[in-house]
Amino acid sequence: MSQESLTRLLADLHAERLRTWDPAALKINIDQRATLVETADPAAWVKAGDTVEPFVLKDVEGGDLTLKGLTANGPAVLVFFRFAGCPACNIALPYYERALQPTLKALGVPLVAVSPQVPERLGEIRTRHDLSFRVASDPDNTLGRRLGILYTADAASQAAQRAKGAFIGDTTGTGTWELPQPTVVVIGRDQVVRFADVSPDWLVRTEAEPVIAAVRALAAVPV
Repeated sequence: MSQESLTRLLADLHAERLRTWDPAALKINIDQRATLVETADPAAWVKAGDTVEPFVLKDVEGGDLTLKGLTANGPAVLVFFRFAGCPACNIALPYYERALQPTLKALGVPLVAVSPQVPERLGEIRTRHDLSFRVASDPDNTLGRRLGILYTADAASQAAQRAKGAFIGDTTGTGTWELPQPTVVVIGRDQVVRFADVSPDWLVRTEAEPVIAAVRALAAVPV
């Protein structure tokens, strides 16, 4: 099992921003993440023991991914991320490729990275990093909303984007400010959530080890 730390990789990203970003832009970013942490409502988030209702995701390679199909032979792991151009996501997904995917593949457990971004724009992150696991679109944030993991950018963040002529809804193709908080969910063959970890701060994300432990426990495979 890899001892590489996603926490350290994301801390390095933040440190680089401290050195290189304009102070005003940096403050907006830091304040937004702090606000999301302060206003988080964990009671609304998906949690172990929840039953997941049927869903359909759009594979960037074409076709649909369904809950029934993903869990047909055992558990499945979903990793929610924001969008293909998100810097932290471009650190997290390659990390999961290195630290999580080899074990899940050996156990026959599908790993799917999920974003609301439309498939034709989302696929670039899979190509860029040569990811071996599935990447899929959650149209209209339907599953993310059901799992209670969405957030909307605050006024300062929206104004900063507008000032640059940008709008995240154009980037994602959703037409809204809503994005999923970084989340990892392990769903059993019985379609019950066995592990869930949600982070309102997008520079704090789930390490591979607890996910592997949850899957091994569910699959009754010795650690």
